[in-house]
Amino acid sequence: MGEKYLYLTFSTTADAIACEKTCKAHGIKGRLVAAPRQMSAGCGLAFRSGLEEREALEGILASQAINIEKIQEI
Repeated sequence: MGEKYLYLTFSTTADAIACEKTCKAHGIKGRLVAAPRQMSAGCGLAFRSGLEEREALEGILASQAINIEKIQEI
């Protein structure tokens, strides 16, 4: 099995784009991708990052009021 990643999905495209912009500004590695078929996403996009970024992602996105639909390791 390959390397696992952390995927965050969003209800809106605006939240997905805000996540990517916020993460880039705070030095959190990751990028927007099409949501994996194992996950459903309201907007069809997911932010993919390394598992080690989970705590930083949750804290920064909460402080910026960016709504995460679901977080999953795949």
